[in-house]
Amino acid sequence: MTWRSLSVVALLAAAPTMANTPVELLAGGCQGCHGVAGAGANGIPMIMRAQPHEDFIATMRAFRDNQREATVMGRIARGYTDAEIAALAAHFARQP
Repeated sequence: MTWRSLSVVALLAAAPTMANTPVELLAGGCQGCHGVAGAGANGIPMIMRAQPHEDFIATMRAFRDNQREATVMGRIARGYTDAEIAALAAHFARQP
């Protein structure tokens, strides 16, 4: 087996893991303040399964659109697209 063949095999083996990478990268940014896996820390609210999916999306959009008062979240949320907010909701929100 050549080096190129091994690279292709390694890439194909990693493909299922790579599919989850974008939301995990987005969620990693949340963990800096909200703690590992969004469990909350030092007075910062828990976000893991803390609210239903639709409420999570509404909250993030309100932060993004400057309709909800915040110290830092408004500035952070402005960087997210609707698709990214939906991905974060799927990752963190309480599912029915």
